[in-house]
Amino acid sequence: MSHPLPHRKTRRRYSFPNSIHELAFSCYRNLPLLVSERTCKNLAVAVVQASNNLDYSVIAYVFMPTHVHLLVMPNEAGCSISDFLKSVKQSAARKELIYLKRNEPENLKRLETGWQHARYLFWQRGGGYDRNITEPETLRNSIDYINNNPLRKGLVENACDWKWSSARDWLIDERGVIPAHKIIF
Repeated sequence: MSHPLPHRKTRRRYSFPNSIHELAFSCYRNLPLLVSERTCKNLAVAVVQASNNLDYSVIAYVFMPTHVHLLVMPNEAGCSISDFLKSVKQSAARKELIYLKRNEPENLKRLETGWQHARYLFWQRGGGYDRNITEPETLRNSIDYINNNPLRKGLVENACDWKWSSARDWLIDERGVIPAHKIIF
């Protein structure tokens, strides 16, 4: 018997108050879906809303054209990283799919799955990457990696020039699109 859907990896996620999670997730088929101001703005709103509603702090973030990196920390016991990701991803995807159906149906075709239960996808299936960070040096390295990702990829000449990252918060103490909760090392 063949399965209509590919095998999904399962991952255990551990969320404790003040435990830091490094998250990464990709656009469907690694398409550059995060290149428009509208799409990134919707994603930023989704991250802020999920952070507020589920009591998470965003420590660092970057929206790249094909993927997202987030460094987040639950502030309360009982927080679920899966619920946080679901909230962010569903909200952003829903807004983008509605926009594309109404305004750019030709661009919606590239998000077709061919599956009956999920006709279109905005995000790659699965939970993405998640690791708990427990060491200060690892945290520093993760923040640097996230903030410098657009620079490394040649998208900007200065990390602070990339609007969709926490680089300004961390490097020049200027508030970015999403307020970053700065951790003292």
